[in-house]
Amino acid sequence: MRLFRYLAKEVLVSTSGVTLILLLVILSSQFSSYLGRITEGKMTFEFLFVILGYHTPSFIQMILPLAFFLSLLLAFGRLYIENEMSVLFSSGISKLKLAAYTLGIAGIVSVFSMTLNFWLAPTSEYKAAQAAQEQKQVSAFDLLIPGRFEGRGQRTTYIDSFTSDGWMNDIFLSDIVTKKGQKIPTQTFASYAEQVRIPSENNQSYLVFKNGTQYEGQPGTSEYRITKFDTYAVRMKGANTSIIDEPYAQSTLTLIKSDRLLDKVELQWRISLVAIIPILAVIGLSLSQVNPRQGRFFKMLPAILLMIVYIALLIWGRAALEKGHINIEVGLWWIHGLFIVIGLILFLQYNQVFQRSKAKLPRTGLNE
Repeated sequence: MRLFRYLAKEVLVSTSGVTLILLLVILSSQFSSYLGRITEGKMTFEFLFVILGYHTPSFIQMILPLAFFLSLLLAFGRLYIENEMSVLFSSGISKLKLAAYTLGIAGIVSVFSMTLNFWLAPTSEYKAAQAAQEQKQVSAFDLLIPGRFEGRGQRTTYIDSFTSDGWMNDIFLSDIVTKKGQKIPTQTFASYAEQVRIPSENNQSYLVFKNGTQYEGQPGTSEYRITKFDTYAVRMKGANTSIIDEPYAQSTLTLIKSDRLLDKVELQWRISLVAIIPILAVIGLSLSQVNPRQGRFFKMLPAILLMIVYIALLIWGRAALEKGHINIEVGLWWIHGLFIVIGLILFLQYNQVFQRSKAKLPRTGLNE
């Protein structure tokens, strides 16, 4: 049991470190992407951290098998290089027992992966979809920054400042309206403006201007319409809320009960992200065996290439299932079966079952 705890500590600590590093890389790239949307006024800065937090479990569920496989190669490779494995084998620890310990460690990681894939990630994705719908309900005027032009081309908005009670001071709004099949630019100037939501109309929003002027017409022509107003209200377009039925946001129990093809594919994908861990454990155990002259990274490249092929086949198989190119009954199981065979062959070779070297008799004078 002490040996199992020692090996588990070596592998799991490395897995946690690799997972954290890869997660930070992914989060930083997503952070940069969302910052661009913030500067365009499409989302608030507070929503950035909310949506990243909801997507984190989904990132981890994809990273975890990769991190575990790399950590297993690094940890066991170090034990071989430092001759700790030789000490274990000489103490009576067989390679079969080492394989059992490795599968036990893989079982711990698999339980954590099951929690992510079957419960935490779908729940977080559902909440992320809900938060995205709520963000769409936020008006573009809620995201305006005072003293700055927002928008592009002839669709531009500017406000000088906000009052403490929510009014906008010195507002300029440039837009394009369609009348009789023609697109006509309009510019509206007002001293004040505010947003008003009417509960009786399903919280329909109106932008109410006070003390302003509206110019309507094509630039470069004399056909202009100038309207001065005391109060002018514009109905704002609202985002329609829709039912969240994306497979990745559905609970595992819902997927099991569903007859929809995409739901069945998603269920197989979640199971695959768990099943891949013990299979990679056997492959990693077999390819981690190196001698001090080879170095701990001698078999890293072929092992990583094999893992990339495995994951690439799963992604390709998922796309083929969604398009109906592969029967759902066949699913992704044939890919796992293929790599189970590869893992068994590597493990048998690891145990020197295929060793063909024969001892040669020493040459003496009697042999001549």
